[in-house]
Amino acid sequence: MAITFSDLHTEGGLKSLDEFLSGKTYISEDQLTKDDIKVYAAVLEKPGDSFPNAANWYDVVSSNLAASFPGNAQGVKFSGKSAPAEAAPAKDAPAADDDDDLDLFGDETEEEKKAAEEREAAKKPTKKKESGKSSVLLDVKPWDDETDMKKLEEAVRSIEMPGLLWGASKLVPVGYGIKKLQIMMTIVDDLVSVDSLIEEYLTVEPCNEYVQSCDIVAFNKI
Repeated sequence: MAITFSDLHTEGGLKSLDEFLSGKTYISEDQLTKDDIKVYAAVLEKPGDSFPNAANWYDVVSSNLAASFPGNAQGVKFSGKSAPAEAAPAKDAPAADDDDDLDLFGDETEEEKKAAEEREAAKKPTKKKESGKSSVLLDVKPWDDETDMKKLEEAVRSIEMPGLLWGASKLVPVGYGIKKLQIMMTIVDDLVSVDSLIEEYLTVEPCNEYVQSCDIVAFNKI
């Protein structure tokens, strides 16, 4: 069963998380799991001193992600073409919607699992058995605040290949009126390379009409 926390952008939500983490290092086990990645993705900044358990957990997860992606805790960045000069962040960046709920990044639905199984069954019988699956969280950034984010997401989801299954998504404010698309995907490790997906599909025509760059925020084996 997926562990969920609602309203993590409010003091009430953070207090609930802080109480849950009392005496714990991670969400559900004694090591980093996909539950930690899901909750971390929903907490947009480190909790304050009023939530010591949640703040300590946030630091531990950040360190794990930094170790997974040396030199850049937010992952490896790829760009489809030269980006225009980035505007300075707004003095008061808009806050994320309070009604954002962590269930957005919950487990796969039965329909999604069935679709993935059907794609795997359609592969040639001589194909070697897959080594496993991974859950990947991507940040997809537009060119500017005039980019149509609905069309950007449609362009991303239009990419189809064996072993790739797009999941939940949400828009996250990054400042100066610009929002980024944060989207989950499940991949079969033997069939899909995330680096190739970004370099050969997401940041080239036709997607690069809307997509400036992509970041791998988290990469977790299932």
